[in-house]
Amino acid sequence: MARPRSYDSETLALRTLTAFWQGGYHATSMDDLVRVTGVSRHGIYKEFGGKKDMFLSSFDLYQKLVVDPAFGQVEQRAATIDDIAAYFEQQIALAEQNGLPGPGCLVANSATEVAPHDDDVQRKIDHHNDRLRRGFASAIRNSVHGIPPRRCRQLAETVLVFATGLWALSRVTSSARDLRRVVATFLGMIEGELR
Repeated sequence: MARPRSYDSETLALRTLTAFWQGGYHATSMDDLVRVTGVSRHGIYKEFGGKKDMFLSSFDLYQKLVVDPAFGQVEQRAATIDDIAAYFEQQIALAEQNGLPGPGCLVANSATEVAPHDDDVQRKIDHHNDRLRRGFASAIRNSVHGIPPRRCRQLAETVLVFATGLWALSRVTSSARDLRRVVATFLGMIEGELR
């Protein structure tokens, strides 16, 4: 007769996400995962299949818990640049609440640490970035009547690159005020481009 499982799958997934988000993929060992989850190696392998599978599952959970609530407003049909500003503010407020400097963005971190050497992670990064590009482009298009599609795509790409850099900056600054000031300057520049 099989032993009953001694852990909750959701709690295990959340603790695994936290470990990868704070420590990164390569620096987080299986021993670290056993320690933070309180689950044996056997239990972890049984639940996920291995470290990489755990990481990919954590990436999906990050999308659900962090990206969806913040970016959903930018993806609304009538979203504008004000919703892009609200997205940045929501993420900065979350980072401020959790303590700065913080872990940054799991996606941005993974784009430099893991994706260049792993096609599966690269596909997840590409999917995430395409989602943000579409959302930013739609919000920009809604903000200015008649903006040429090519210009809209260029500005959306610029916002994506800025967002990636902003979350990297949140890993080394203790000032949410500085992050807000940078966002205000950047969005002022984008609004200037839209006039």
